[in-house]
Amino acid sequence: MMKQLGMQVEQFEDVRQIVITTGKGKYVFDSAEVAAMTMQGITTYQITGEPRFEAAAQEIPDDDVKMVAEQAQVSLDAAREALQKTGGDIAEAIIHLTSHV
Repeated sequence: MMKQLGMQVEQFEDVRQIVITTGKGKYVFDSAEVAAMTMQGITTYQITGEPRFEAAAQEIPDDDVKMVAEQAQVSLDAAREALQKTGGDIAEAIIHLTSHV
């Protein structure tokens, strides 16, 4: 019936891993079933399986690290660590560092 509708389905064999990367992290399927369906020249992929989520490491700009280090009078490493703990919030990182000194 699918052929009559002009739909072609291809099942992928021996899929070992699928990774979907987003700004927030990666969805990793260590084992999954994958099918490609083509209809009217458009191919759609279907993934069936349970992913695990790996959060992306937050990138902290060097300028932010320098500013926090100068304002809180701490090392660059301490400033970077505080920024990572506060999700990149500069003001919160400075308050955190100056209230624990």
